[in-house]
Amino acid sequence: MKKLIIIPAYNESANIEKTIKMIQENAPEFDYVIINDCSTDDTKKICEKNGYNYIDLPINLGIGGAVQTGYRYGYEEGYDMAVQVDGDGQHDPKFLATMADYLEEHGLDMVIGSRFINKEGFQSSGARRMGIKYFTVLIQLLTGKKITDPTSGLRMVNRDVMKIFAYDYPKDYPEPESVVAILRQKKNVEEIPVIMKAREGGVSSISPKKSVYYMIKVTLAILIERIRK
Repeated sequence: MKKLIIIPAYNESANIEKTIKMIQENAPEFDYVIINDCSTDDTKKICEKNGYNYIDLPINLGIGGAVQTGYRYGYEEGYDMAVQVDGDGQHDPKFLATMADYLEEHGLDMVIGSRFINKEGFQSSGARRMGIKYFTVLIQLLTGKKITDPTSGLRMVNRDVMKIFAYDYPKDYPEPESVVAILRQKKNVEEIPVIMKAREGGVSSISPKKSVYYMIKVTLAILIERIRK
C-alpha cells in the first residue's frame, strides 16, 4: 500500500521542520508532499535547504486549493491512501499507522482523527468547541451521521475518495463541507480517537473576526452540498 501525507503549508516556517521530523520518526512508512501555498515567509527556503519533497504554488490558493493539489498529486502518482497533516504541528503522526490499519481493515472510505472521543490533548477554545458542536448537529440532521470532530484536518482517505477530491474539493474552510460531500455519495466514514497539540508558532487562518463569516459560509456550503444533484 502506497501511503501519502499531504501537508498544506502557508507561512509555516516556525513549524515545518518539526512537522517533518515528527513524520520521519513516527510514520516512516508514509511518503509526504508539502504544498507551499505561496508563503511569504521562509517556508520555501526551509524546504529547499532540507531537500523536502514539496510543490510550490505560484499563487495562494487557500487551504482548500492546497489540499486539493495534494490529492491530485497523490492520485496521479498512484497512491492507495492519503492523509492530510497540517503544517503547524498540531497533528501527531504517531496515529497515522493506526488510522491506515483501521481504514483498510474496516473497508472505509475516510477515517477522521477526532480529539473529542476521548477528550484528551488540546481541545481548542470554548468558542470553537461550540462551533464544532453546531456543525456536528447540522451534519447529523442532514446526513444521519454523527461526526464529533467535523473540522478536524486529520483525515485519511482511500483511492476512490482521493480521486473525488483531486477534481472537486471545497476551496474555503473545506473540512465539514467535504465530509458532507462524500456522505452524500454513500461513502463510509468513521472516526477514531487521537490526541492533538496546540499550535506552537505561526497564526491560525481563522481569526476571531473571521469566525462569524466562517460559520455562515460553511453552513450555507453544507446546505448547498446536501441538496446538490
